[in-house]
Amino acid sequence: MDLARTEVAPHEGTPHEGTPRKGTFRRGRARSAAVRFGLIAVPVAFFAVFFALPVAAIVARGLKVDGVWQFGRLLDVLGQSDIRHVLWFTTWQALASTALTLLIALPGAYVFARLDFPGKQILRAVVTVPFVLPTVVVGTAFLALVGRGGLLDELWGVRLDTTVWAILLAHVFFNYAVVVRTVGGLWSQLDPGQEEAARMLGASRLTAWRTVTLPALGPAVAAAALMVFLFTFTSFGVVQILGGPTFSTLEVEIYRQTSEIFDLSTAAVLTIVQFLAVGAILAVHAWTVRRRESALRLVDASVTARRPRGVGQWSLLAGVLVVIAVLLVLPLAVLVQRSLDAPDFGYYRALTSADGGVFLVPPIEAIGNSLQYAVVATAIAVLIGGLAAAALTRRDAGRFVRGFDALLMLPLGVSAVTVGFGFLIALDEPPLDLRSTWILVPLAQALVGVPFVVRTMLPVLRAVDQRLREAASVLGASPWRVWREVDLPMVRRALLIAAGFAFAVSLGEFGATVFIARPDNPTLPVAVARLLGRAGELNYGQAMALSTILMIVCAVALLVLERLRTDRTGEF
Repeated sequence: MDLARTEVAPHEGTPHEGTPRKGTFRRGRARSAAVRFGLIAVPVAFFAVFFALPVAAIVARGLKVDGVWQFGRLLDVLGQSDIRHVLWFTTWQALASTALTLLIALPGAYVFARLDFPGKQILRAVVTVPFVLPTVVVGTAFLALVGRGGLLDELWGVRLDTTVWAILLAHVFFNYAVVVRTVGGLWSQLDPGQEEAARMLGASRLTAWRTVTLPALGPAVAAAALMVFLFTFTSFGVVQILGGPTFSTLEVEIYRQTSEIFDLSTAAVLTIVQFLAVGAILAVHAWTVRRRESALRLVDASVTARRPRGVGQWSLLAGVLVVIAVLLVLPLAVLVQRSLDAPDFGYYRALTSADGGVFLVPPIEAIGNSLQYAVVATAIAVLIGGLAAAALTRRDAGRFVRGFDALLMLPLGVSAVTVGFGFLIALDEPPLDLRSTWILVPLAQALVGVPFVVRTMLPVLRAVDQRLREAASVLGASPWRVWREVDLPMVRRALLIAAGFAFAVSLGEFGATVFIARPDNPTLPVAVARLLGRAGELNYGQAMALSTILMIVCAVALLVLERLRTDRTGEF
């Protein structure tokens, strides 16, 4: 029976006993408005205080002189030749990285979408591991592969750490999973019968794919390309480690201007430029996502994958396996091998002693610090992201709530360096004097985790039948009980996956944490960066050892996620 119709069905003569009166509707609307406000108020306050305020503080500090805005500084900074070079390199390398990633990863998307072979689930997890790895670990792994004394240097005397190729390949390594899972996820659900029908009408395999499958995949390819461009446009850890003094992106230049030159006005201008660029990228991405959600003939993904047939498919599968082995597995294997170069696990044992230099405590303590911070950051991200996702799925959500959806993605693209330094400037006076507290680090990490929580939970929450919530409300359940009895059982798995991703990205957050982590409580990425910044074989080996530990922790978390994953629980 349709509850939505039954509850308002009038009776001839006198009102039906079960028919809500006008006052009941008013109270219902008032309660709905209160629930909507309560759901969105906490996320809005969180982002206002811990994202908008720090960014505004760093911009104001750089562009305000004696209380007067100096907007002419914008043109002065952008007119500098070295800044124009940074802007050009940032854009050029992001475009090149995106094109190279699509070229290498699209065959992999086809293999995971259409072919069925032994070990496919494990290989899917292996492919996704690089995406959740901290950028510091990615940079360190490629340094061990292509840097001085690396594998290529030892075998053939070839070094790429001072060339742009090292950066481009590291970006492909990092973003390979974005294309495979975004494009492959849709590809696996496209009805293969449409392409087969085109071939029966005389079209060749290539023509059928170009005219039928490619247009259907277009929005997914565009969405993946925009995400890769966003991640590479704001690249920090990879360029910081592999680029050296030769190459600098906007993010690296903001860090240099802030922490080394102390030129806040230049850093503020670059922050504004990056903010505008990221806003434009996210606007285009939102448009492509809406296109992707348009009606397509989709089928169960489990029925589209088949065993490879013919020389072509077997050769493609072999080629993709070779790419995964060389591009994704080899750098991590070399990283582990370098960490074991010292006899008797010497680099690992050295982590247990303090050297009285950069570290005030033994580097091994960074493991415990990172785990504690990540747990707290995960709890914050799940709370804020869960409330935001619940607000976004309500049918009575207003324009402000729907617009807030796009704003949730900004922390992934806006300079984490700016956010971290902004924390130190904006959160140093009562009632928000947090500079000396430990909570500052997990708050910064949670900012990055919230978008992953929202993106993971939204598809599942939107799939919950609204009539179930309405029926529970009609029976007198409070909004909290409706969530606990109706929504929570259906989204529990998505909630666990969201928490896992928030935990993984919190472990690897580096751009903001490098400013606010105290010397006596370093995180793993900060400890790795500090060790790499010091000369000596022992420091290099300890950096490899810490990176290996961080990689293993992230990989274990991802393998747990892969066991929990369902096809309807987001793309990542």
